[in-house]
Amino acid sequence: MNKKRILIFGIVLVALCLLIYLQIRSWKTFDWPMFWNRTEHVSWLYVFYGLALTYLAYVLRAVRWRIFLKPVRKTTTARLLAPQFVGFAALALLGRAGEMIRPYIIAKKERLTFTSQIAVWGVERIFDMGAFAVLLALSFLSPDLRSLHFYRQLREASFVLMALIVVLVIGIVIIRRSGERVAQFLHGRVVSFAPKLAHHVQEKVLSFSHGLETIQDFGSALQLVGVSFVMWILIAFAYYAVTHAYPGELRSLTLPHEVVLMGSSMVGSMLQLPAVGGGSQLATISMLSAGFGIEHELAVSCGILLWAVTFMSVIPAGLAIARHEHVSIRAVAAAEEKAAALAE
Repeated sequence: MNKKRILIFGIVLVALCLLIYLQIRSWKTFDWPMFWNRTEHVSWLYVFYGLALTYLAYVLRAVRWRIFLKPVRKTTTARLLAPQFVGFAALALLGRAGEMIRPYIIAKKERLTFTSQIAVWGVERIFDMGAFAVLLALSFLSPDLRSLHFYRQLREASFVLMALIVVLVIGIVIIRRSGERVAQFLHGRVVSFAPKLAHHVQEKVLSFSHGLETIQDFGSALQLVGVSFVMWILIAFAYYAVTHAYPGELRSLTLPHEVVLMGSSMVGSMLQLPAVGGGSQLATISMLSAGFGIEHELAVSCGILLWAVTFMSVIPAGLAIARHEHVSIRAVAAAEEKAAALAE
């Protein structure tokens, strides 16, 4: 682990410790017997539904990546399925340090450049954000969210998200169509005071623009939009299945509530520690308790179960597939870190 990642790990650890401390201070009367009682009454059939939907979403990720690669490499969904499971298992085990393992494995397997697959990963993130933003916008059509005390702030946040997506899309389109011009423009602005940096930026913009050659026809664009939207609907229903595995007040949550809950988990996931998570669970628990008014013990139990089903459940399958494919996650992580250092 390089110094940059150690620094990031330290900052995340401090932030999570502070959040945990604040949670403990606000929950001085946490009832552990009530927590276990709530957990014991979970319907494991609903949990299985959540697991199945989560795994199906990983399959759709492989389908989407195949569509991304269509202009540069003819491959199959089956070939890209293993990298999805292994990559997300590495992300769960290693935290954000494992984020680039998935594009690295795909680059090696399909004999493509690592930089080009980082570009695909970047476009994938935009499609993810866009699909979630559409789901959130559709949720506002339902009256279910209007009773929330933070409804106004939620709408404002959704507008900011949509604006961010528009800016990212415009940036991607500009680099895709005029990568050389953008590279030359940035090179000209930087070369006078940092020649090496200017050359480095120029190379990276050119490599990124070549990697953006992922959508060459309207049919592929429609397929990518459709797959992304269906995938995030499946994830929303996975949240719905897990929350409705508990009897009582959690069953009052509707699909629009689940979309909001999913969004809070996504924001919290920016503060993640390897294997133990942290930010995602805390954000989910906080939304359930402070946002939806669910009792603390039930919110904690559900938050942990949601994290296990929608994020950590990929580990057994990922490790099994890695063993079958003769892939060492540690070795791949070291190789990816070296490749990323060379790409910087």
